[in-house]
This record gives sequence, C-alpha cells and structure tokens, in this order.
Amino acid sequence: MQYNPVHLASLFENATEGIVVSNSQGNIILVNPAACRVFGYRTEELIGQKIEILIPGKVKTNHVKLREGFYQDPKNRVMGHNRDLLAGKKNGETFPVEVSLSTYVQNDERYVIAFIIDITKRKEIEKNMIRQQQQLEKITDDMRILNADLEVKVEERTIILKEALQRLEESQNELNQALDKEKQLNEIKSRFVSMASHEFRTPLSTILSSASLVDKYTTTEDQDKRSRHVEKIKNSVKHLNNLLEDFLSLGKLEEGKIGIHYHEFSLEELIKDTLEEMNPTLKSGQKFIYANSFQNLICSDKNLIRNILFNLVSNAIKFSDINSTIHIQSKEKEGIAHVFVTDEGMGISTEDKEHLYSSFFRGKNVVNIQGTGLGLHIVKRYVDLLGGSIQLESVLNRGTTVWFSIPEKS
Repeated sequence: MQYNPVHLASLFENATEGIVVSNSQGNIILVNPAACRVFGYRTEELIGQKIEILIPGKVKTNHVKLREGFYQDPKNRVMGHNRDLLAGKKNGETFPVEVSLSTYVQNDERYVIAFIIDITKRKEIEKNMIRQQQQLEKITDDMRILNADLEVKVEERTIILKEALQRLEESQNELNQALDKEKQLNEIKSRFVSMASHEFRTPLSTILSSASLVDKYTTTEDQDKRSRHVEKIKNSVKHLNNLLEDFLSLGKLEEGKIGIHYHEFSLEELIKDTLEEMNPTLKSGQKFIYANSFQNLICSDKNLIRNILFNLVSNAIKFSDINSTIHIQSKEKEGIAHVFVTDEGMGISTEDKEHLYSSFFRGKNVVNIQGTGLGLHIVKRYVDLLGGSIQLESVLNRGTTVWFSIPEKS
C-alpha cells in the first residue's frame, strides 16, 4: 500500500478542533485553520508569537507561570481537566474553551500540542437547562402553595403538579444524557490524542533517523547500509498510512458516510485476489492455504468485504511467527456465506475477548506490536452494515480463528 501525504495533511487541515503546537519557549510554531477561525487570526499573525496571545489579558501573567511549571513536569492533560478555561480572540472577546495537552520531544526539544474546542454553545445550553430547571422548581413550589390555599381544587392541582414534576424529571434526564454523551466524546478524543501521539512518534522518528543516515553512506560499498535504511523508511511510511486509514475509516463510520453498494461478484475470486495482493506482506516462511467450497455468486458490497478480509488477514500475519501457516476457508450454508481466517499465532486471553470489538482496545500480550486497536472494531461495524455476524475462537500461544457470515443476497 503506497503512502498518500494528502491523508496526513487532510487530518491536520480539516480537523474540527483547533490545533496549536508550541515549542519549549512558549512560541507558536504550527496552527491549523480551525484554530485561526476560532481566534480570528491569520496563520502568519500567530506563528512565532507567544502562546499567551490566545489568553485573555487579565490571566496572561498567571498563564506564563503555569506554562513554565508545565514544562518542568510535563504530563498529558485530557479535555476539561475539571476547570473552566477562557481564551481571547483577536478582537478582544473572551470565550470558554476545553483544552487537551499532549507533549513530545523532538531533537532534544520539548513541544506541546494543544487541542482546543470552543464550548460557548454548550455553556449556553447548560445555562438554559439550569434556568429551565429553576423555573420548573418554582412552578412546583407555587403549586404546593396553591394546593394548600385551594383545598377544593386538590385534584386539579395534583394533576398540574404531576405534569410539572414529569417535565422536571424529563429535563433532568435530558441534561444527564447530554452530559454523559459529552463525557463519552471527550474520553474518545482523549484516547485518540494519546494513541495518535504515541503511534505517530515512532515511525516519524525512524524516518527522520534513517533519512539522515542515508546521506552518510555515499560509496558503492555502503549500498547494503543504504538499502536497509531505505527499507526502514518504506516500512515506517507504510505503517503511517495504515494508521491514517484506520482513523479515516473510523471517522467515516462515526459520521455515517459509509454507503453500501450491492452487486454480484465471485467471493472465491475476491479472496484469491486479496491474498495475492497481501503475499508481499508475509513474514519469512509464512504462507497462505486457501480452501473454497463456495461456488455461487454473492450479492453484497465487494469493497467492504475486501476491507474485512484485509484487516483479518493482516492481523493473522502480524500476530503469527515466521514459518507459520495462515488458513483461509470460504463455504456456504443455507444461503449464508462464511469466511474463516485461522492463524497459529499468540492467541487471545479469555479476559481480553469481551473487549476485542471496542475502539482503541489492545490485548495485554500485543502491546509491543504496532497497531491502533481499531481493526476489529472497524471490521465489526462493516459486518453489521452488511447484515452479517462475526465470531472468534482463540487459545493463548496456539492461535486464533475469526470468521464472519453474511447473506449471499441482500
């Protein structure tokens, strides 16, 4: 798979959150369009400025101390962090924000990435909900007074009181649901920031290091060394591309932008073509064995099924040793197509199995193997879109079988 630099640029340029990168002196070195829109500046007005240009005047001095303290003891900070934060626009306006911080070191200098969200609308909604709740509580109090003064209308007032209490309860439930959803979104964003910061740093460092070393090997005798570093660069670029594909696929799924396109095709030919395409990714001595008893054409989404196969077979390769065999089988039963992928790899523990389809989850025994923890989550979402099901069996240190089933005709 070739690396497409447009993906990385798109991830930064089209992010809905503001992204600001500053160096150890607190100078802004990088800012995305979303941040410029939020603060009302042009890019060239921010680059090189102290980060305090985005802080309201009355708290700028205090922020300098906080920033210096942060660099002395840098820690990633998730959205919110139990504090109300204010930011300042170019025109002098202040507005509430949520900020998450992530830090990394490049060439012995520490940098800080700030993800910034304007939460003005959410604060207004919360104020409106509180105001409505207070109004409803006042109505309830008024009804109690009327009920005491007008005994003859007890039944009527009781009905009105019940309606008011129901409205109060409904308002409270809506507020709780909104806050729960906001909390879940913040947790996902924080996990994304942490995952992206960790997973992107390693291949980028490898590319930078190998690119620097290649220039030092100028003679014919150094060709082997040059080739090794070029291969490292290729593998790191391929890993970056896979990371971006996972993040972009998850984004499309979350936004409901994955459409289903049905047409007839040969499942056997699709599997053979996919395996042939993946042959170069096999480790030393690894091989595929494919068995097929499915002869009919299938009416489904060819691209989605290919993506499902690619993910499952990639996992089988990644989590298996050299000189191992990966078995793929396709068969039909009662109008349902079944595809099995079996490896001889490290397997999955019982306690990890129940979390495998969660986003960003990785088993305890694979933490040292590259990956985002999104593969099986995306596969599960694709299979669900096709009206199918997915199952898994695994034994630690003996291997794993994953199979998915989809209708032959949709």
